[in-house]
Parts: sequence; structure tokens; C-alpha cells
Amino acid sequence: MTFLIYEEWCDLELREYMGTENKKILVATTNPGKIAELRACLDADVKWLSLARFPGIAEVKEDGFTFTANACKKCVGYAKATGLWTIADDSGLAIDALQGGPGIESARFCGSKSKNKKLIDRQNIEKVLTLLEGVPPKIRTARFVCCLCLASPEEILVQTQGTLEGFIIDRPIGENGFGYDPIFFVPRLGKTIAQLTPEEKNAISHRGRAIRKLNPLLNKLLKRV
Repeated sequence: MTFLIYEEWCDLELREYMGTENKKILVATTNPGKIAELRACLDADVKWLSLARFPGIAEVKEDGFTFTANACKKCVGYAKATGLWTIADDSGLAIDALQGGPGIESARFCGSKSKNKKLIDRQNIEKVLTLLEGVPPKIRTARFVCCLCLASPEEILVQTQGTLEGFIIDRPIGENGFGYDPIFFVPRLGKTIAQLTPEEKNAISHRGRAIRKLNPLLNKLLKRV
């Protein structure tokens, strides 16, 4: 009887330890905008960590040919490096008149090596608008795409995807958001993404949609550990 009580106590300790460890989830980004969107859309009872907490970790290069391939590579790489469950995304802007560009090069489209994200955003927008000069508004169709991946150090656990359709306008409008938000116009709202509040953006964004698909799957996984 004493042995059974001790065995049950050890099992409880083990389950509590595993639960605590798995409730620390790394978000494979240093972009505060992405982390804020993730926290706003997920209701999982976890402690979110960013890559800023792990300055010594080598960067996982995004050299895949698709958003999905890049998200999975980042996710698995950082999960193995830290020993933590990790969420990674690869997302970007696909413009039909640019044959799907900037696509997987969205974050580094301008080619700048600056660490100033606002400067890079501005230069990326300027390059897109330059390339679209003379393109009629009706064929400036585009979509934001987000591929999201959750992995443990051993395996990929979940993959989800979200998209948002719109048009690229000829000048930036709005002060909110980040990236290409000021030039991405959503017809049914009559606004650019940068004119939306964070709550309004999360309700319709490509990343918000991918995260909401992840939410019940993540909570289900957490109940198992």
C-alpha cells in the first residue's frame, strides 16, 4: 500500500513537471507585432517566450521555397535548439501583378540589412509601389498568407494556414500595424489594414485566421501532457 501511494505521488510530480515545461512555448520571432497578435488570439494557459530570451541561439535560415517549408524549418530548428515547444510562422504578401511576389521574400524585399524594422517596412513598401507604377487598380489584387507551425523538439505537432484577400493601393494610408499594412486595402471594410485597430485586424488578418485554427488544437495538445 505504501508503495502504491509513493508511486502515485511520483506520477503526479512527473505530470506536474511536464505540464509546467510544456506551458512555456517559444514564439520564433523577435517581432513584437507578431507576438502581440499571437497572444491576443490564443487563450492557452502558457508562458510565451520570444527569441529575444535566447540571444546565443544561431539563426535558422529561411531558405525554403514556400511559406510552409520556412515555417516548419524555423519551428523544428528552434524547438531542437531550446528544448521547448515552439511556434513559428512564415507569412508575407503575394501580389498577382508581381507573379506572387514579394512572397517568401516579403520581410527582406528591399534588400536592406538594417535592424530598424520600421525603416525596412518603409523601404519594402516603396519598392512594391515602384514596381506597380502604371498597373491599373483593378488588377492590383493581392493576398496576405500566413503558415503557422507548432513543434516539440521531437516532431511537428500542428500546421495551420490563413489568408486575407485585398488590393494594393498607390500610397500608404494609416498608422497602425506593421509591414505592408498601410498599402493593403480590404474592399469590404473600405480601409487599409493600417487603419484598423489591433482588435479589428486580429479578427480578419491572415495571421489571426491561422492562429484561431491553431487555438483548439493547441489546447487539446496541452491537455495530454
